[in-house]
Amino acid sequence: MNPWLPKFFECLADYDKKKFIADLIAGVTVGLVALPLAMAFAISSGVPPQAGIYCAVVTGFLISALGGSKMQIGGPTGAFVVVVAGIIAKYGIEGLFVCTLMAGIILIILGITGMGTAVRFIPRPVVVGFTNGIAMLIASTQIKDFFGLKMGAVPSEFLARMEALAEAFHTISWEATALGASSLALILLCTRYLKRVPGYIVALLLGTLVAAVFQLPVETIGSKFGGIPSGLPQFHVPRLRWDLILKLLSPALTVAMLGAIESLMSAVVSDRMSGDQHKPNVELIAQGIANIVSPMFGGLPATGAIARTATNIRAGAQSPVAGMIHALTLLAILVFAAPLAKFIPMAVLAGILFVVSWNMGEWKEIPQLLKLSKADIAVWFVTFLLTVIADLTLAVEFGMILAALMFIRKVAVTTTISQVTHDYIAESRVHILQDKSIPDYLTIFRIHGPFLFGATEKMHEITNRIEELPETVILRLRNMPALDATGLQALEELASSLKKTGRNLVLCGAREQPLQLMKQAQFEKVVGDENLCESIASALDRAGELHRAGATSVR
Repeated sequence: MNPWLPKFFECLADYDKKKFIADLIAGVTVGLVALPLAMAFAISSGVPPQAGIYCAVVTGFLISALGGSKMQIGGPTGAFVVVVAGIIAKYGIEGLFVCTLMAGIILIILGITGMGTAVRFIPRPVVVGFTNGIAMLIASTQIKDFFGLKMGAVPSEFLARMEALAEAFHTISWEATALGASSLALILLCTRYLKRVPGYIVALLLGTLVAAVFQLPVETIGSKFGGIPSGLPQFHVPRLRWDLILKLLSPALTVAMLGAIESLMSAVVSDRMSGDQHKPNVELIAQGIANIVSPMFGGLPATGAIARTATNIRAGAQSPVAGMIHALTLLAILVFAAPLAKFIPMAVLAGILFVVSWNMGEWKEIPQLLKLSKADIAVWFVTFLLTVIADLTLAVEFGMILAALMFIRKVAVTTTISQVTHDYIAESRVHILQDKSIPDYLTIFRIHGPFLFGATEKMHEITNRIEELPETVILRLRNMPALDATGLQALEELASSLKKTGRNLVLCGAREQPLQLMKQAQFEKVVGDENLCESIASALDRAGELHRAGATSVR
């Protein structure tokens, strides 16, 4: 297959009526799920709700039609909320449109130059740190609407915002709070017990119905924005001002990098769920085109949306056609049902965004990070803190600088000079393969060099071939002098992938620094303590035990 051909055209070769019906059902489902999210992201970014829907329609269609991921759903996401709000506050809506267009051009350049895999050079603690920070910031922007507080403009800075909210808390509306809390509970109940029911839509419809029937004194989209106009806005090319372009270069880079990271993370999730393999550079080009076109229709920046992509796959999507139908579903709602949106209470949208911010926060990663080295914890904490109290661009810059310094230190610490002695030669015999027999029921891979962020993609050498591997995979770590949090996560994912297919992973020969990090992170709970062997000799023995145990269980 052509590596630059969008997935949509590949899927046309064997497309039939059965697949179209499956795509139609999935597309309509994810379109309904995307509706409240698109409006909520727009409102929390500081723009009218229709801007989020415009973005979801235009970019959702283009990303599916031109992208390198089979099931990816594109549109506005929570990752952009804080950045977009900051750009609008400083440069206005026209500044946002120019910035989005610039980010689109950057994404296309990244894709054309083959830099689609470059985002892996951002280490795990940095990604988790700014994801945690963004989630907290999004949640903080929804407190006013969730509790129906009566106050003026909410400060853009986190500490000032929390102070203003605390001062205004005596104006709480119990009707709005009950509505927001009920919406929140409904979504959580659907997520827990009725997984096939779109909780966001249930909460949106029931919350709006209750507010309208009982005429609750709560703020709605109609009272705040005057409703949503029908259809797409007129085509408008943002006016490029050279003085503004230079000022917007840094925010545009932030939007582009966020878009690249989020879309490729979403594509990876899609691959795991669907068994497909995305094309990262094609995906970035599609994301770039979508972000160039979006502001021309009054839309926001867009990227791959992990939750909507997962919903699309669970709903039975077969091809990118489902993503295109999702966009057309939203367009149909805009054309035929836009006037009804004015009845939607702001408290309901706030409840929806509370759930979104919790889900995107990757909070479960924090306990794992706290088990790692002090350096990894420091990178995560600095990134998180600066995201919350300063801004995302500064947070990522500082996080990357710290990570780079830690990388240099890790390589320097693990570099050694030692004399080769007779004892050294004798002790090394258990690690060599030349005099050992390799049975058919196992295969051996090795990692040669530091396994740090930026190198973890090489694990595809194993993961892409899992189905053809024998029952046990031995991974030699003797020539891997250094390991970091991102590398450890890749090893955990490999162990999980092998386990799902009924295969075993045995690791051997880990050196001091990698072994210490594994013990701190309690890696043995993932792979099994008995599968962490000191040498290739003991790993071969362990593989033999596993083979005999498997043969016995079959009998």
